[in-house]
Parts: sequence; C-alpha cells; structure tokens
Amino acid sequence: MENLSSSLSPSEWIAITHASDVAAARRIGQRQADALGLDETRSGQLAIIITEAATNILKHAGEGRMLLSTVSHGGQMCVEVLAIDRGPGIANLARAMQDGVSGAGTSGTGLGAMRRLADRFDVYAPAGQGAVLFMRMWGAAAAVPGWRAGGVCLPLAGETASGDAWAVRRHGETVVLMLADGLGHGPEAAKAAAAALRMLGATSTQSPATLMLACNEALRPTRGAALAIAAVDTVGQQLQFAGVGNISASIHAEGGRRQLMSHNGIVGHNMRRVQDLPFACPAGAVVVLASDGIASQWDLDKYPGLAGCEPVLIAAVLLRDHARGRDDACVLVLARMAAS
Repeated sequence: MENLSSSLSPSEWIAITHASDVAAARRIGQRQADALGLDETRSGQLAIIITEAATNILKHAGEGRMLLSTVSHGGQMCVEVLAIDRGPGIANLARAMQDGVSGAGTSGTGLGAMRRLADRFDVYAPAGQGAVLFMRMWGAAAAVPGWRAGGVCLPLAGETASGDAWAVRRHGETVVLMLADGLGHGPEAAKAAAAALRMLGATSTQSPATLMLACNEALRPTRGAALAIAAVDTVGQQLQFAGVGNISASIHAEGGRRQLMSHNGIVGHNMRRVQDLPFACPAGAVVVLASDGIASQWDLDKYPGLAGCEPVLIAAVLLRDHARGRDDACVLVLARMAAS
C-alpha cells in the first residue's frame, strides 16, 4: 500500500571511525538517490549533507554511526540521514548553526550547510550528551501531515538482518503503528517480523485487535513474534491499542507517561484473546513503541526539548542511550510536528 512506511525499506548503518568511512557513506547515499530518482543537483546536495554529517562525527566525537534510509511518508518518498555520536554535544546550538562558527578549528560551515540543503533538518545535542543530527531530502515536493512517525532498528552485532521491525500505515485521519519482534534474532526472526508488516499493508482494518488476529494466522508458519499495534485517531485524539509479548508502549503528554499493557503470548503460536483498549491521545502527545532490546527505565522527561523533535530523531536518541546490546533493538515514535 502506498501509505505504508516500514523498516523493510532500504536502509543501511555505517560505522564512522575513519576518513574512509565518509566516502563509503557517500556512495551508499548515491545509490539511494539513484533509486529514488533524484536529479544531479539534488544528489549532489545529499552528498554534501552526508559528507558534512560524517565529518562532523569524526571532528567532534572521534567516532559514531550513520543510518541512511529510503522512507515513504504517506506515499511520498525521501532519503533520510541520521548521524549519531556520543561526543561532547553542542554547548551553544544557536551559535554553532551560524556559518563561520566552529568548535574544531574548521571553517564552521557544516551545520549551516546541512540545514540549508536539507528539506528538513533537526538536531538534539545537549552539552555533554552527544549529538544526533537528522536530515531529510524529498524525492519531490511533499505535503506532510501534522502527525508524523519514524522508527529506527538496529540488528544485534554480527547480524545483517534485524528480527525487530516497524511499520506505519495512514488511512484518512487514522495512523496505525506496528512494532514486531520476531523470536530470537537473525534471518528467521526477521521473516516472522516481516510477515506481520506485510499483513498491515494487506488489510484496511483500523482495529488493532482484528489486525492482531490476522497476524496470528499469518505468522503460524514462522517462529512467531511479539507484536504491538496502536491506531491513533488524530482528529478524535484517541488511541486504540493491542499488544502481545514483551514490547513496551507508552503515551507521553502533559499529564505524564501512560504505559499501555500487553498480554503474554507469542503471535502465531500461543496467543490469548486480545481486545482493543482505548486511551486518550491529546494533541502534542508522543507515542513510543520499543522492543525488549531497549532497556525499560528511560524517561523522556530527562531529555529537555526532545519531545518537540522529529519522531525518527527521538527514536534514534532513545536507541543510542538505551539499547541493551545483546539483542536486536527497535524504537518507533509518533508525534505531532510543526510544519517543516
């Protein structure tokens, strides 16, 4: 379905530890630009963004990683760039965004260039807490809805396929979020998660419980998965939720954090009866789904200003700081955004 976004779209992690990694990241970006059909000018701008972001990691943090992804938002395609490090952060972000200002003795055009060239730029870099930069390049002029979603998946070290996966489907004013965690890790876990995502794309139901039952049948030939599904009525400001297995789901609003309950079981093998559970989801709320590869003791309130950032940037910060490192890890975020 054209309104389906998911982690099955082309994406690649690149470790940035040496100058040669900058060129490697640029080549991957070029492949994605070609696949998206970006013209020579736009491809060149993407190459500059990737170069500046990777170089920024080396200069200021020494090492980090980048995630380059081709993503669909409401049927409109783009390339997204995430640059993630654990360096010193940026003490004065407003000043650092000015051309000619540098903390590394360079010309100081990197952050300014990225912001000018990208269709969407966002950054979260508190002093002493590392930096996460986000850039988006649309394949064509795009009208983006106010409610946006973004996710990040990181395979277990040594694996090329992630057993965790996310997907988002928009239908009218309803946004359906799905996070699947295939049992174990590796290719067989990835197959189970992908089967759930395909079911989301194949059905028009907006009931999480009904969708969960369909996934239970679809996953029987696989090893099974934990699964969380949330359907958000963005006009009525209501959320319906159904979850099976160890996936964290929460709503963050002015009233605090509301944890959503999942039932025990394995989708595809040992699933109890499920039902849609209703929750308020007011304008300004942030909805977070996280696999058990993410430690559960994180607190969004300890990240001042993060809730107002791009959802994929929020997901990247939580994954960077709370991935357990002994399993696949995935975070999916939905939030209302100001126009870019």
